[in-house]
Amino acid sequence: MIAIVKPFLAERVLESLRFAPLEACTVREVKGYGRQKSYLDQYRESEYSLAFLPKVEIQLWVDDARVDEVVERIAAVARTGRMGDGKIFVLPAAACGPGALGD
Repeated sequence: MIAIVKPFLAERVLESLRFAPLEACTVREVKGYGRQKSYLDQYRESEYSLAFLPKVEIQLWVDDARVDEVVERIAAVARTGRMGDGKIFVLPAAACGPGALGD
């Protein structure tokens, strides 16, 4: 599972996952854009061109039976209702390539 969230919400998302049933987790800073492309928005009281917005990518390995629970936790914390909230992608662990989780 990959969750891409606004940077100022990343700590809250990670805190909400503190006791979640995770097998593993990685976090990294990324940049990108979605449907908003050329609009302007405010990010921490400064205007940025939205060609590439700063985001945080949280990659999670979760047991299949608990995926819905983890998705709901992330969405509850990360959703602001504004454009650019981010995305949650649910992928099979095999999609992460060889060596995932020390295999």
